[in-house]
Amino acid sequence: MLGGEWYDFAAKYTPGGMQLRVPARISVSAARRVRELALQAFLEAGCEGLARVDFFVDGDSVLVNELNTMPGFTPTSVYAKLMEASGIPYPPLVDRLCRLARERREDGISGTG
Repeated sequence: MLGGEWYDFAAKYTPGGMQLRVPARISVSAARRVRELALQAFLEAGCEGLARVDFFVDGDSVLVNELNTMPGFTPTSVYAKLMEASGIPYPPLVDRLCRLARERREDGISGTG
């Protein structure tokens, strides 16, 4: 939900520029389908680390809008806000992503060495 008329840079990156409704006001079956499709899109695209999948939801009809493989990553970004709503605040999220990246790098080095 926007605070202004346009979803512009200020709305995206200024605290209070937009209001995110979490959890989304959708049915249980639509929420289940969103989770299924988000995971499927992430895996089929070969993503690692972080990504955000955006959807159009109309009743129980769910359509993937886009897979954002490098979403905005500031404390006010949608990705960070969604992760915080799921129980992972920004500082631990950054730590977790860095740890996962190091593990992937170490696995890649040990696999080719």
